[in-house]
Amino acid sequence: MTAFSDRWWTSGDGLRLHARDYAGAEGPAKLPVICIHGLTRNARDFEEVAPAIAATGRRVLALDVRGRGLSAYDPQPMNYHPGTYAGDVAALMDAAGIARAVFLGTSMGGLITMVLATLKPAAVAAAIINDVGPEVSPVGLARIAAYAGKSAPVETWEDAAAYCRHNNQIALPDYTDADWMAFARRCFKEGPDGKPVIDYDPNISVPIRAAGPKALAPNLWPMFRKLAKNRPLMTIRGQTSDILDPKVAQRMRKTAPHMRYVEIPGIGHAPMLTEPAARDAIHRFLAETA
Repeated sequence: MTAFSDRWWTSGDGLRLHARDYAGAEGPAKLPVICIHGLTRNARDFEEVAPAIAATGRRVLALDVRGRGLSAYDPQPMNYHPGTYAGDVAALMDAAGIARAVFLGTSMGGLITMVLATLKPAAVAAAIINDVGPEVSPVGLARIAAYAGKSAPVETWEDAAAYCRHNNQIALPDYTDADWMAFARRCFKEGPDGKPVIDYDPNISVPIRAAGPKALAPNLWPMFRKLAKNRPLMTIRGQTSDILDPKVAQRMRKTAPHMRYVEIPGIGHAPMLTEPAARDAIHRFLAETA
């Protein structure tokens, strides 16, 4: 795995936040890539993707969104929403001296990218949206809400792997025991007693519970249209995704005819982006982007 530096910055409301900072390989200057993970995940989701992009000459920043990974937990749980997160990304860009970047956002990370393109359009040079759209399917939302923020009663790393398999096997049916253990190592951390502990603030689910059935599912079509306007855009969808409905994906394609669209066979929500079809599509897209 390519080495990275730990980058810290402070949010507008004073939280200490973290990102992994991968230096780009030598060569002509290119726009950096900012990777943003999904609801219950962290920067480690990009531990294979980020080094591969950095090897092409692009600096890559993989964020721990507030409340996840090494970033501080928010004492005000109702701040856990894409609007706040987009502000945090803007603060990171200012701190890192980045005026424009290509964004790679998985699920919640894609929603954050849409919000940022509305709040600070000049910052988003191009975007890759992984398995999310301006409408979120209630089927997948209910599945995620069933476990997000809930305690994970695990005693061993084997238990942690089993927990991850239980919640995600529908999306990744071909994963082996070794794959699930690697997955668990990205989602859990070692607690003070040596036992695995889920690596996010359980209170990230507070806004979801408060919003009820419409949680995280507002009408984001105006934001999607702004994201799609006058910039390169690609959407990746897991073929069996229960978050990005095929009808929504089709409407996205009609709304943004220039948008590239890739489906990853046999994968649900969300592709890990290490799948050959996803990896190749990302590198082709980036090769044609400044």
